[in-house]
Amino acid sequence: MDLTAAHWLYLLGIAVIIGVMIGRKNVVVPAVAATFLTAWAFTGNLAAGLSSVFNASLVAASELFSIFLIIALMTALLGSLRALGADKRMVAPFEGLMRNATTAFLVIFGTTYLISLFFWPTPAVPLIGAILLPAAIRAGLPAMAGAVAIAIAGQGMALSSDYVIQVAPGLSAVSAGVDTAVVADRALVLSLITGLVAVVIAFIRLRPKFQTPSVDLLDEWERLDDESFEGGGSSRRGGEPAAGDGTALRTAGGGTTTVTATGRAGAPALEFSEADQVAGMPKRSRVFALITPIVFLGVVAYMVLGKFTDLVPETAGGDAAGLVGGTAAVLLLVATITTDGKNCLDTCATHVVDGLVFAFKAMGVVIPIAGFFFIGNSDFAARIMGLGEDSEAPGFLFDLVSSVQGGIPDVPVVMAVGMLLIGMATGLDGSGFSGLPLTGSLSGALGPASGVDVETLAAIGQMGSIWTGGGTLIAWSSLRAVTGFARVNVVDLVRHLFLPVVAGLVVSTVVAVVIF
Repeated sequence: MDLTAAHWLYLLGIAVIIGVMIGRKNVVVPAVAATFLTAWAFTGNLAAGLSSVFNASLVAASELFSIFLIIALMTALLGSLRALGADKRMVAPFEGLMRNATTAFLVIFGTTYLISLFFWPTPAVPLIGAILLPAAIRAGLPAMAGAVAIAIAGQGMALSSDYVIQVAPGLSAVSAGVDTAVVADRALVLSLITGLVAVVIAFIRLRPKFQTPSVDLLDEWERLDDESFEGGGSSRRGGEPAAGDGTALRTAGGGTTTVTATGRAGAPALEFSEADQVAGMPKRSRVFALITPIVFLGVVAYMVLGKFTDLVPETAGGDAAGLVGGTAAVLLLVATITTDGKNCLDTCATHVVDGLVFAFKAMGVVIPIAGFFFIGNSDFAARIMGLGEDSEAPGFLFDLVSSVQGGIPDVPVVMAVGMLLIGMATGLDGSGFSGLPLTGSLSGALGPASGVDVETLAAIGQMGSIWTGGGTLIAWSSLRAVTGFARVNVVDLVRHLFLPVVAGLVVSTVVAVVIF
C-alpha cells in the first residue's frame, strides 16, 4: 500500500507521544488527537473520525478487560487479607532471619520479590518498610542498601516480568499480536537475568558499607527528619502524608499511622491504618498468612508442570490469567466469610468494588493510548474506523515499517538494543506501563522485517519500559515510595541503581538475542 496522509499522521502521532513521554507528561490527549486525525484522514469523514475516538477505546477495553479484572480480584484479596492482619503475618517470620547485614540484604530482596510477584510492589513497600527494614538496619544494613534491594526486587525484577498477574506481558502481547504466555515466559527469563546481574553488582558496591549489628543504628535511623534527606520523600513524625509524592511514611516506633503505598507511577494509592492490621490479630490470620502464599505457589507450580510435562493440561494465555483470578476470587470469599461471618456478602462485594476502582485508576489511562496503537494494526483498524467487512483494513504501522524495510539493520543485537532504548524512553514519564502498547506494536511490525523474534522484541521493550518507569532509574517514579520508607535521598538512590540496572538490561538483551 502506498503511504497516505493517514500514515504520516499516524507516524507524527507516534513521534509526539514519545516526545511527551520523555517530557514526563500524560499522553492521553495526544493519543486521542492522533486517533481522531488518523481516522479522519483515512476515511475522509469527520463523523467517522469522531466515532473512531470512541471505538478505539472500546476495542482496547474489550481486549484488555481481563487485565483489569485480575487486578481487581488480586486487590480485593489483598483487602480481605489486610482486614485479617494476614498481610503482616506473611512477612513477619522473615524478620528473625536477619542475623547480620548480608542476610538482611538477602531477606529483604527475596521477600520483596515474592510479595511483588503476586501482589505487585503496592503492598511490598509498606510491609517491608514497616516490618523488615527496621530489623535490617538493626542488623547492620545501611538504609540505602535496603532501598536498593527493595527497588531491584520489587519495582524492577518482579514488576518487569509480572509473571503471575500478567498485566505487562498481556499489554505487550496484545499490542504485538502474539501469544501472552510466550511473552510472559521470555520476560520472566529476562527479568531474572537483569535482576540478578543488578543485585550482584549493587551488593558488591555496597558491601564495604555494611556494619556490625547494633540497636544504636536503628535509633540513629529513626531520628532522621526531612532535612536529613531532602528530596527523598518524607519522614514526618506522626505519619502525616508527604505533599506531592503520594506517600506517607510510617514511623518505626509504633502507634496508629496512616500509610499510603504507591505501587507504581501513575497508580492510585492504597490507604490503610496500622490499627486495621494490628487490632486483635486473630489467630485465623495465621492460617491465611500460610495458606495464601502456598496456594499461589501451587498455582505457579501447576502452570510450570503444564508447560514442561504432560501431567496436567497446559494453561496458556487467558487460561493462566483465569486460573490466577479464579484462585484469588475463591480465597477472597473464604477470607471474608472467616472475617465477617453473616456480613460477608456485603464485605466481599465492597472488596470487589474497591478492587475494580483501583484497577481502573491504575490502568484506565492505558485504554486510549492502546486504542491509538490498535488503529495502526490491521487486526483492529476496521473495527475502530467502522469499515465494512469487505473493506481492506489498513495497517499503518506495518506499512510504515515496510516502506523503510531496506534500511532496517539485519543485525539482531542492534535491533534488540534499539527496542530496549525505545522502551527506556517510553518509561521516562514515570509510568512503566503506558509505553507497552508502543513497544508491543513496534515489536510486531519490526520483528518480521528485521528477522528478530516478535515475542523477544516485545519482552525486551517491556524490560526497558518497566525497569525505567516502574521505579528504578528515574526519581519521579514510584521510587519515591521506597525512599520515603527507607529515609534516603531519591537522587542518591537513582545513582546507586543506575549502573547495576543498566548493566543488567544490557546483559539480558544480549542473552535474549543469543538464546531466543
